[in-house]
Formats: sequence, C-alpha cells, structure tokens
Amino acid sequence: MSNTRNTVVLALVLSLAAGSVMAGTTGTEFQTMYATLLGWINGFLGKSIAIAAFIIGAGVGIARSSPIPALIGVVFALFMVYVPNIIDSIMTAVI
Repeated sequence: MSNTRNTVVLALVLSLAAGSVMAGTTGTEFQTMYATLLGWINGFLGKSIAIAAFIIGAGVGIARSSPIPALIGVVFALFMVYVPNIIDSIMTAVI
C-alpha cells in the first residue's frame, strides 16, 4: 500500500515539475540538413531504396523458397514512408 502511494506521489511531483518540451523547435543550424534528409527520404531516393529493398527481398525469398524476405522488404518500404512523419510528430509535440 505504501509503495503504491509513494509511486503516485512521485508521479504527481514529476508531472508538476515537467516543463514544456521543445525538442523540435530549437537548433535552427540543423534545419537545412533536416530538410535535405527529409527531401531525400520523401523523394525519389527514398522510393528507390524502398523498391530496391523489396526487389532484393523478393530475390532472396525466391532463392530460399520463403516469402519472409519479401515481407521484410515491404515492411522496410513502409518504414521509409511512415517513420519520418512519426519522428516529426514526436519531436514537435508540445506537452
């Protein structure tokens, strides 16, 4: 009972002491690098890498008679599409 009470008190103190999160709003010197990398991932380079991952996975899958490498290529392609947006959402979140 006492352990639960201490945990609740600690959580309350930490939540009151927390400030706003500004991880995605500072460091403007890296803004051009971020824009370049994001452009590559969302542009033809990212699409080419995703397609190549699928083709290599399909080739390995055919060689091994298993669909798993092709599925790994598809999952990699999905990560290439969605992860930059997820990271951007996490870094620009305001608590």
